Amino acid sequence: MTKILLVEDDERIVDFLRRGLKAEGFIVDVAVNGEDALQLCHDHDYPLVILDVMLPTVSGIEVCKTLRRENKQSLVLMLTAKDSVQDKIEGLHGGADDYLTKPFAFDELLARIAALLRRRPYSDPGGVMSVGDLVLDAATRSARRGTRQIELTAKEFAVLQFMMENAGRVLSRSRILSNVWEHNSETYTNVVDVYVRYLRRKVDHDGETPLIRTVRGAGYMISH
Repeated sequence: MTKILLVEDDERIVDFLRRGLKAEGFIVDVAVNGEDALQLCHDHDYPLVILDVMLPTVSGIEVCKTLRRENKQSLVLMLTAKDSVQDKIEGLHGGADDYLTKPFAFDELLARIAALLRRRPYSDPGGVMSVGDLVLDAATRSARRGTRQIELTAKEFAVLQFMMENAGRVLSRSRILSNVWEHNSETYTNVVDVYVRYLRRKVDHDGETPLIRTVRGAGYMISH
């Protein structure tokens, strides 16, 4: 599971974002000021830091600059109520990877997170993953079920890879969509249903234990 550090001093925003991100399958740590954020970043390797600009003790921009001076590889998504061009330039020059102005839609935040995390995959891109007797090799772009080889298109492979990286967890259609398709792509969540149906035909043959499951009202899950 991907761990995110949320750095925000507004309790209402923290509560809303923490609950929403946890529902999407993320592990969320919280810091309410810049000093605590820096300490947590020293103690943990966060793939992503969601960082408010206006913070007590140390500003978000100073936190970001410190992380970059220390060669921390965390991706940084900055949040701020400010919307002037100069504020955005200052944040990006401070080392931020992306910038989101308050107020924002939660779906837009998820899309930005997905786009950023594609720069740092959930697992080693050369790794081998398995769920039951289903094995996927990201290095060779191959998949097999037992001794049976499975031929997949590039998009089918990407959907299956994301599901296997999150094996045992329910994935909403919107989360699959935002992680596999570009966030600005003119696609709809029903395209996920289409590709999951394709995968079921190839992965779960007659007589084999079904691995891809529909969780009514929530999304899809792959598990043994």
